[in-house]
Amino acid sequence: MAKVCSVCGKKPVWGNKVSHANNRTRRRFEPNLQKVRAVVEGETRRITVCTSCIQAGKIIKAI
Repeated sequence: MAKVCSVCGKKPVWGNKVSHANNRTRRRFEPNLQKVRAVVEGETRRITVCTSCIQAGKIIKAI
Protein backbone atom coordinates (compact mmCIF):
# COMPACT_ATOMS: atom_id res chain seq x y z
CA MET A 1 0.00 0.00 0.00
CA ALA A 2 1.34 3.41 -0.92
CA LYS A 3 1.50 5.73 2.08
CA VAL A 4 -0.36 8.55 0.33
CA CYS A 5 -3.58 10.33 1.33
CA SER A 6 -6.34 9.86 -1.27
CA VAL A 7 -7.68 13.40 -0.68
CA CYS A 8 -4.75 15.78 -0.27
CA GLY A 9 -1.85 13.65 -1.56
CA LYS A 10 0.17 13.93 1.64
CA LYS A 11 3.05 11.43 1.58
CA PRO A 12 6.19 10.59 3.58
CA VAL A 13 8.95 13.19 3.90
CA TRP A 14 12.55 12.66 4.96
CA GLY A 15 14.56 14.33 7.69
CA ASN A 16 17.11 13.66 10.40
CA LYS A 17 16.89 11.74 13.65
CA VAL A 18 18.99 13.80 16.09
CA SER A 19 20.48 12.10 19.15
CA HIS A 20 21.45 13.78 22.42
CA ALA A 21 25.06 13.80 21.16
CA ASN A 22 23.78 15.63 18.03
CA ASN A 23 24.49 12.64 15.77
CA ARG A 24 22.27 12.81 12.70
CA THR A 25 20.88 9.85 10.80
CA ARG A 26 18.21 9.89 8.12
CA ARG A 27 14.64 9.01 9.05
CA ARG A 28 11.22 9.10 7.44
CA PHE A 29 8.20 11.04 8.72
CA GLU A 30 5.03 9.24 7.65
CA PRO A 31 1.52 10.75 7.57
CA ASN A 32 -1.09 9.41 9.97
CA LEU A 33 -3.24 7.47 7.49
CA GLN A 34 -6.46 5.65 8.30
CA LYS A 35 -8.61 3.34 6.18
CA VAL A 36 -12.09 4.87 6.08
CA ARG A 37 -15.36 3.90 4.45
CA ALA A 38 -16.38 7.07 2.63
CA VAL A 39 -18.81 8.18 -0.04
CA VAL A 40 -16.87 8.74 -3.27
CA GLU A 41 -18.81 9.78 -6.40
CA GLY A 42 -22.08 8.52 -4.93
CA GLU A 43 -20.84 5.08 -3.87
CA THR A 44 -19.26 3.73 -0.70
CA ARG A 45 -15.55 2.94 -0.97
CA ARG A 46 -12.73 2.17 1.43
CA ILE A 47 -10.05 4.84 0.98
CA THR A 48 -6.86 5.79 2.78
CA VAL A 49 -7.11 9.28 4.25
CA CYS A 50 -4.88 11.29 6.58
CA THR A 51 -6.34 12.31 9.93
CA SER A 52 -6.06 16.01 9.12
CA CYS A 53 -8.46 15.52 6.16
CA ILE A 54 -10.87 13.54 8.36
CA GLN A 55 -10.81 16.24 11.04
CA ALA A 56 -11.26 19.03 8.47
CA GLY A 57 -14.38 17.28 7.12
CA LYS A 58 -13.02 16.84 3.59
CA ILE A 59 -14.69 13.41 3.31
CA ILE A 60 -18.20 12.16 3.95
CA LYS A 61 -18.15 9.01 6.04
CA ALA A 62 -20.41 6.16 4.94
CA ILE A 63 -22.91 4.76 7.41
